[in-house]
Amino acid sequence: MAHQSTLIADDIEAYLKAHEVKSLLRFLTCGSVDDGKSTLIGRLLYDSKMIFEDQMAALEADSKRIGTQGGEIDFALLVDGLAAEREQGITIDVAYRFFSTDRRKFIVADTPGHEQYTRNMVTGASTADAAVILIDARKGVLTQSRRHSYLVNLLGIRHVVLAINKMDLVDWSEDRFKEIVAEYRAFADQIGIREFTAIPMSALRGDNITEPSARLAWYKGPPLLRWLEEAPLEDDLREKPFRMPVQWVNRPDLDFRGFSGFVAAGSVRPGDRLKVLPSGRESTVARIVTMDGDLPRAVAGQSITLTLKDEIDVSRGDILAAADAPPGVADQFETTLVWFDDEPMIPGRPYLMKLGARTVSARVNEPKYKINVNTLEHLAATRLELNEIGVCNLTLDAAIAFDPYVETKDLGGFILIDRLSNRTVGAGMLHFALRRSQNIHWQALDVDKPARSGQKGQKARVVWLTGLSGAGKSTIANLLEKRLYAAGRHTYLLDGDNVRHGLNKDLGFTEEDRVENIRRVAEVSRLMVDAGLIVLVSFISPFRSERAMARGLLNEGEFIEVFIDTPLLEAEKRDVKGLYKKARAGELKNFTGIDSPYEAPEQPEIRIDTTLLSAEEAAERIFAALAE
Repeated sequence: MAHQSTLIADDIEAYLKAHEVKSLLRFLTCGSVDDGKSTLIGRLLYDSKMIFEDQMAALEADSKRIGTQGGEIDFALLVDGLAAEREQGITIDVAYRFFSTDRRKFIVADTPGHEQYTRNMVTGASTADAAVILIDARKGVLTQSRRHSYLVNLLGIRHVVLAINKMDLVDWSEDRFKEIVAEYRAFADQIGIREFTAIPMSALRGDNITEPSARLAWYKGPPLLRWLEEAPLEDDLREKPFRMPVQWVNRPDLDFRGFSGFVAAGSVRPGDRLKVLPSGRESTVARIVTMDGDLPRAVAGQSITLTLKDEIDVSRGDILAAADAPPGVADQFETTLVWFDDEPMIPGRPYLMKLGARTVSARVNEPKYKINVNTLEHLAATRLELNEIGVCNLTLDAAIAFDPYVETKDLGGFILIDRLSNRTVGAGMLHFALRRSQNIHWQALDVDKPARSGQKGQKARVVWLTGLSGAGKSTIANLLEKRLYAAGRHTYLLDGDNVRHGLNKDLGFTEEDRVENIRRVAEVSRLMVDAGLIVLVSFISPFRSERAMARGLLNEGEFIEVFIDTPLLEAEKRDVKGLYKKARAGELKNFTGIDSPYEAPEQPEIRIDTTLLSAEEAAERIFAALAE
């Protein structure tokens, strides 16, 4: 089965041609720490003769120098490429390796076992057709074995091997093998893994990896490599309705306009009627264009360029879909979310959601529950911490086309990105659109923002004053509004303390409540700008992310961020309300500047240094800037 074809030396073109017609299986290895994942992949590479002579020489040298097998070949070193991995004997990053046999090609992802790197495991699993879940025969089913099994099932991987490794360390015991299989089956039934194949093995010794082992004669099933060669591939994507996310609008010259992308599901032919989503416009396929010429038909798994008979608006991130069976369009969803970041998920905080080629702003609501992967209990939660899994509602700032993840992974799987750092903080799967998102539609109005602003003879905008408590925001905002009013402008002042007497009376001062406090005020500000007003907002608003969210609700030039820059010591000296004194005494929790951070603006439109300017001078400077 394993091979190094002689065609490589004798007839390279014939070798490449033979490779073209082989099927490709993507699979991952996962499980708990030190279960032998990297060793297993190294053994597969070694036994399939996919190691070059110089690699073999380096492996032998490294095995003697830093190996963990007492000078014998340490196959894990073939996969663990990072210095930290080799030093610690663990896997940290996802390592992808290619190998082949006479029957099939393989891409294997070696994923880390530590809970700290669960996010890397999810990354490796997201493109896999099958999963090999390793169990150390000495230790049995561990917490991380359960976590990875839950994620494998959650990510829709239906072909699962339970690889019970290190059987040599339990004297090849059939009873121990059966005991572990029974324990795992009970858990698998709970999480919905209906079928799995259990294989006893020793990755280090090579038993039951490529050939049946005489030391495991009581086992009558296939060795691992034969199972991998015979595992069925999912072809049902081709039978689903056509879906293609547009990755690029291809316009090389005035005579050609095509839409390039990867066919996520279904098939398409010239003459097929397609719908563009979320806009809903329709057209007919004119050509299917590839580098090798036009095709009569394209199917799931191919990258193509489509041209349409009508000149309609299609942009990157849109979905081309079968007109008679389009995906849904919505802006609110129930999702399962896996949190990747060291910083917890804050309900209401704006993140960027990327689904395919489409990126939109998204807010995650407070979790309905989080899931204990050991007991499968649904636990109450107000946020998600690193590696936690929860079910949440998600609200977007624009409607997107989607399919539930269980139907089409490419149209139902997404990642969340921190707006400021661009870190990927979470990954999720869409379950369904919330009914309320289907029942609410924008009502067209004849009197709009330009008309309302024009009637008042002013440009509507938000002047957002941010700074520490005691910086002077409210005083400056009040003086500024008086100056604008005297100049005949139409204004409204939203002050942090005043708003908490009514609109935000139900909110406290936790991080989650502060985020919601700013979200509500930002939405009210947007409505007031739509009414044609100049809105003055005086809030501490300590987090850059929420101020960025408020800015994102408005058009370019409508949001003026004013940083009232007062040093903490100066603000604390003023302490008109006695709040700093209470915070220092421990009577006020989560007080900005004391036990809760203030993230100063990095590029505000206006910066006011209150150690140099009086409140009157500051208000006049802002007024002058607005007048310009």
